[in-house]
Amino acid sequence: MNEPLTAPRDIAKAAPHIAIRPEWLALRTEPALEPDLPIIDAHHHLWEFADKRYRSRDLLDDLASGHNVRATVFVECKTHYDTDGPEERASAGEMRFALAEAREAEALGTFTRVGAAFVGNVDLTLGAAAGPALDHLIDVSEGRLRSIRNIAVWHANPDVRPSAATPPARLLLDPSFQAGIAQLAPRQLAFDAWLIHTQLPELCQLADKFGDTPIVLNHVGGPLALGPYRGHRDAVFAAWRDDMARLSSYANVHVKLGGFGMPLFGFDFERTALPPDSASVAEAIRPYVETCIETFGASRCMFESNFPVDKGCFGYGIAWNAYKRVTANLPASDRAALFHDTAARFYRIR
Repeated sequence: MNEPLTAPRDIAKAAPHIAIRPEWLALRTEPALEPDLPIIDAHHHLWEFADKRYRSRDLLDDLASGHNVRATVFVECKTHYDTDGPEERASAGEMRFALAEAREAEALGTFTRVGAAFVGNVDLTLGAAAGPALDHLIDVSEGRLRSIRNIAVWHANPDVRPSAATPPARLLLDPSFQAGIAQLAPRQLAFDAWLIHTQLPELCQLADKFGDTPIVLNHVGGPLALGPYRGHRDAVFAAWRDDMARLSSYANVHVKLGGFGMPLFGFDFERTALPPDSASVAEAIRPYVETCIETFGASRCMFESNFPVDKGCFGYGIAWNAYKRVTANLPASDRAALFHDTAARFYRIR
């Protein structure tokens, strides 16, 4: 394990993301384990904001770590929204941006199909009126749109800030939102759910009501180690595990395995003098990954990089090496599902 910094800096503070430090990340690199294992990165972002950017060329730099990433799934992050036209269609600008980035990556001759599928955003609280906006997003994405994400992360305690989004409480149970969810299945669209472990019962209710809508839970459901939950990992894990078991009874629900570089997990990878190696990351995340696989089965789990969000804690190659270490003893068919096949089926990637 890495030695802690002599005087740990409060890098994360209350922010949901950890700042990326390229010089620090460069202190730890590893060759790719099992470099031929096919991978679909089921969750990454591309963005350009005033204070940060991560575009296709940056992703390609990370993909050069040596893993066999065949395709990726771009996930909405509210970048490049249109500033003119109807507000309910503003997210079409993000789809055009993602499409342009995917085409740039292709033009550069990359082996990886960057943005083979898109997860977009339409405000589902529009209810039935979300339908035309969804149709517009499908058209603008040129058919790459596969899922919609409305972040539902909410907690009453202001010290618990796992996401930069600020949705209302109990969003998933709002009648207007559920009327919007009803617009997805007829358009062959899934729902990407991002919430924290205290909200898992709400997702159970949504999954029960919309059994014909494929749902994928982001970041293993966000078991918290922030604010009052810090120092109570065992109790949180037990509550999270029980609710994940209940959620697994809904056959339409899948799980993304990743997001472990976010402060909400409380692993503090960013506080060490050297970046963590993949063995250290694997040791920390193993209970969560193994519980999800045991509970949902490999056919309903998929690995994600969550880059560049997780890049504040470890490199791209380190993340995939850690996932390979955690699953090293599983049957080959399970590993094929976890690293590639589940994401290919869920997001209809050919």
